Amino acid sequence: MTIHTNSRLSRTATLACACLALLTLSQAALADVKVYQNTLKSTTWVLSKNSEGTSSGTGVLVDDKRKLVITNFHVVGDSRTAVIFFPELENDKPNVTRQHYLDNVKKLGIRGRVIATDRKRDLALVELERLPEGAVALELAATSIGPGETVESVGNPGSTDALWVYTSGTVRAVYKKQFRTGAGEHDFMVVETQSPINSGDSGGPVVNAEGKLVAIAQAIAPNARLVSYCVDINEVKSFINSPYKLAPLPVSDVLTRAELKYTQHNTGHFEVEFEQTDKSKLSVFVTKEVEYYEKADIRKIWSLAMTTKVAPTLETTMKLLQQNTRTKIGDWMIEQNNEGEYLIIYMVKLDATASPDATKSTMEYVAKLTSVMKKDLGPKAVTAKAETINDWLK
Repeated sequence: MTIHTNSRLSRTATLACACLALLTLSQAALADVKVYQNTLKSTTWVLSKNSEGTSSGTGVLVDDKRKLVITNFHVVGDSRTAVIFFPELENDKPNVTRQHYLDNVKKLGIRGRVIATDRKRDLALVELERLPEGAVALELAATSIGPGETVESVGNPGSTDALWVYTSGTVRAVYKKQFRTGAGEHDFMVVETQSPINSGDSGGPVVNAEGKLVAIAQAIAPNARLVSYCVDINEVKSFINSPYKLAPLPVSDVLTRAELKYTQHNTGHFEVEFEQTDKSKLSVFVTKEVEYYEKADIRKIWSLAMTTKVAPTLETTMKLLQQNTRTKIGDWMIEQNNEGEYLIIYMVKLDATASPDATKSTMEYVAKLTSVMKKDLGPKAVTAKAETINDWLK
């Protein structure tokens, strides 16, 4: 049997399908534009100056009553302050020129105070002095997003001259991940996406098709193409609702506020000389890095009492052990460097959020105890060579 088709009806049906497809694409495009415009009102450019220099990233307003912006910890580092910019809009379109905001920092810049950090999740909260007119907190999604769903993000990539850049992609997986970046060890629920997130997008909002926050952009996968890691919304909400712990000040700020003169050793650690009763100088060191576990932040403070090419005697070792039971804080240690020399060191592990005065008192205590031990170890005690200190610091 031969079937005859009506060519006019066929062309009409084809045209109708094409129009429907165009309409669907047009609606999707309009939806993307609407999501971008809504997200834009909550997205910020974050600038901070920490011990590593000036850092640039992205943040998102999550609480307009408390004026809280969330970003990545690695964006603010050990800084306690930040300058926050919201987009300047004209007819719902942002001025995306970086220099415009830098030239008008007094008008457009808002001072922010870093009130909480979480290195494990790589998150930080910044409290703002004020909010500009039109700024809106982004609504948080009730649950995590799933694989295959579309996500959209806004960020300030350093690879371009533009701010508030739009990016879209899809979710590849959501899972618990432990990994390391330059900011330290991380352990959180990751939203892995296929989207071109770049340096500078860090800390920015990742939203679903409804425009609700589902994640915070965090890092790119170094060995995978267009694969990015984001902090899941449940981690974000847990951080926001947890008791806040202030971020440690940079070591240089602590020492300056404690009115201590310091130099930075070639290893990056900080050195302060304390004058002893015999007018001699004794160096006390503070680590440049902050060691941490969960929410505990620690700085090491130490001084070198003796260097010897032969192993300490049993009598000396017992003396050090006895001192460890008597000292208020810290412990004596015996280390061996690459040259085979033995180093007798007194070390204290201090809460990195301790006040400058507490840090100063601890350093004075370390200096006093080390000075006494140097004399107690006898007249044959050797002054530490520079390379010996270098070996141990490394």
